[in-house]
Amino acid sequence: MRYNSLGVTGLRVSELGFGAAPLGDEYGAADPQEMKRALHFAIENGINFIDVAPYYGRTLAEARLGEMLQGRRQEVILATKCARYDTDGFDFSPAGIRRSVDQSLQRLKTDYVDIMHVHDVEFGCKRQIVEETIPQLRRIQEQGKARFIGITGLSLKMLRQIADAAPVDCILSYCRYTLLNRDLDSKLTPFARSRQVGLLNASPLHMRLLAETGPPEWHPAPAEVKAAAKDVVELCRRYGANASRIALQFALQHSYVSSTFVGISTVDEARNNLEAISDRPDPKLLLEIEKLAAPVQGMTWVTGYAENH
Repeated sequence: MRYNSLGVTGLRVSELGFGAAPLGDEYGAADPQEMKRALHFAIENGINFIDVAPYYGRTLAEARLGEMLQGRRQEVILATKCARYDTDGFDFSPAGIRRSVDQSLQRLKTDYVDIMHVHDVEFGCKRQIVEETIPQLRRIQEQGKARFIGITGLSLKMLRQIADAAPVDCILSYCRYTLLNRDLDSKLTPFARSRQVGLLNASPLHMRLLAETGPPEWHPAPAEVKAAAKDVVELCRRYGANASRIALQFALQHSYVSSTFVGISTVDEARNNLEAISDRPDPKLLLEIEKLAAPVQGMTWVTGYAENH
């Protein structure tokens, strides 16, 4: 396992991060005991970075994670989020942020988190986030409840504009550096590097479009992206390769991203992901994948307010 500096925070995070959305049954019901075994297996094998949110399972993921981390909190770097609580439930106000942070700490059974992110900023008003939300999080940071603060979202434009107006410690982006879409590097990476802002990548499987089992029914990607993903999975099979493994290996090669989060719910998933770290994808296969994905590169979907994209 390699460990990378997260911007100038001083945190050293594992290149592979534990995405805790499955703990909230976001991808179907999972066995809590198996998830606990998977989490402990991951920690024991070098994964020290965990990402969760009150939105995942509508507080279920945080509550489960809090129980699972009893006695092991000091072994991990823990990140959670605020401002998003349901499909249409958002609150970027200072009062809402204060309440959210305290409730998350209670569920997680800790008195601080290492990173508190503003969740899915494209669902908010940029001016409010810059003038109210982030200043409130800085006050919470001063209180010792969060060591560092960041922002997350799908809209690279929104992420960059907010970070430019109200400096943050790190930025988490998802589905923007995968086998299907690499526009993270054209729209956000140069900015983050120049400002020494930590950069995190989530959903290297493009929210399971590149998983062998296929995506969940609710996946919001355009039909063309789903079709391209299916073609990539089939191509990998013809090569005798696993698309999920190739997708993760590709994402892990990024030159500036400090950690790549992947959802883990079983010991086998944790083991397979850890084993993937030591390999590099076949260059010939990557070229073939690039050809298949070329027509959909940069193609995404709109979430939140359209003007934020």
